[in-house]
This record gives sequence, structure tokens and C-alpha cells, in this order.
Amino acid sequence: MKKKIGISFSRTNFQNYWDWFTEADLGQDLELVLLSFETPDHKAVKQCDAYVLTGGVDIDPVYYQGAAVYPNQPDTYQPDRDQFEAAIYRHAKEKQAPVLAICRGMQLVHTLEGGKLIQDLGEQNRRHKKDTDEDKQHTVQLQPGSRLAAWAAESVGQVNSAHHQALDKETLSGNWRISALDDTGLIEAIEWKDEKDQPFLIGVQWHPERMLNKEKNPLSQAIKEHFIQTIREQS
Repeated sequence: MKKKIGISFSRTNFQNYWDWFTEADLGQDLELVLLSFETPDHKAVKQCDAYVLTGGVDIDPVYYQGAAVYPNQPDTYQPDRDQFEAAIYRHAKEKQAPVLAICRGMQLVHTLEGGKLIQDLGEQNRRHKKDTDEDKQHTVQLQPGSRLAAWAAESVGQVNSAHHQALDKETLSGNWRISALDDTGLIEAIEWKDEKDQPFLIGVQWHPERMLNKEKNPLSQAIKEHFIQTIREQS
């Protein structure tokens, strides 16, 4: 029986996530499963062996006791998505299943672990917020001792960027390790501090699924390879 990778549905750029996992990646033993808040299927969630939480619209501030009004907030939120993907994460954690959380996905995981968000980066956001059809590009500092730094085998990396919110470092759970920062100190990636007692989880603020030259960039390719390897190795 094939192991299943559940990918949460986003109304923006969803196909990029799906296409990132090639036939060569999946082989004969893995398959992708669409997990959509538009047609929530909790049975399908429970049948998956690993999960990708994708990017998209801002999380409803009620999830982290944020301000109801803030700059650049969306016209509407997607509370059904917040609720469905929160259930996915809680199930994955209980099941000790691997999770890859991308952009909004990382922010959701952070809030579910008690954290808050910087709701709008303001002037600091010029280097992050997407204002053309192409993502912004910038460097990140990979933190010594992190799983991410070991995978990349580098101390500095190049990533893409398309966001206006960020994790509030002051509210980061003590269970997390910061694995990457930008040069202004914003959190760019997180992972569990104690790898022995927690399932595989990497959260990244960038978009590895749509990077330029992603097959050659370890902050896309190495993340995907280790995610897949972990799925194959888990019992």
C-alpha cells in the first residue's frame, strides 16, 4: 500500500505545491492526496502519513488574539480553512506524522503552539512582500546546530519571499528552535528543538515549491528530499 502525503488546498498557486512532488520523487510507494477545506474530508486526513500545510490568505486574527484591524489585511478571511488545517496539524502531531509547513502553514503552526504574529511588517516588508508577478529574493542565515543547516550544508542561503506577516519571536514556543533568520532578525524557519520526542516538522517562511532553480537550491531540494526520506523510513 502506498504511503499518502496530504497537501492542504490553497486558492492561490496550489498547483505549484502539487507539481513540486515529481513522479521520480514519489516513485512506486508514495502518492499525493488533496486535503481541501472546501470539501473537508477528515477520514482522508486520518489516512495520510505526512502533511504539507500550504501558503495563502492571512490567518484570522482570532486564532492568536491579534488586532481585528491592521494594515494590508485581506478583505475576507477563510475561517473554514483555519479550522480544517488546525485539525490536520493536531492530528499529525498526535500521530507523530511528518509535517512541512510553508509560509502561512508555518504561521498557523506557530499560532496553534501559542504564538502570535507580527500582523504587518510595514516599511520593513519591502524586501518580503510580493508586488509584481515574481517573488522577492533575499538571503537567510542558517542557524548553527539546526537540522536545516545540516541539510543545506551551508551557513547562508538564498530564498524567495512573498509575505507581509511574520512570527513574533517574543511569543515563540520554547519547544521550537529557530533554524533560519533574515538579516533583520525575522524568523524564516523553525523546527522542533527536541527531535527525539517530536515528529519531523520544518516550517519555512519562503516558498520552496516555486523557487527559481529550486532543484539546485538546498533550501528547496534538500528540504523536500529529507521530508520524503522521513516518510519512507517511518514505520
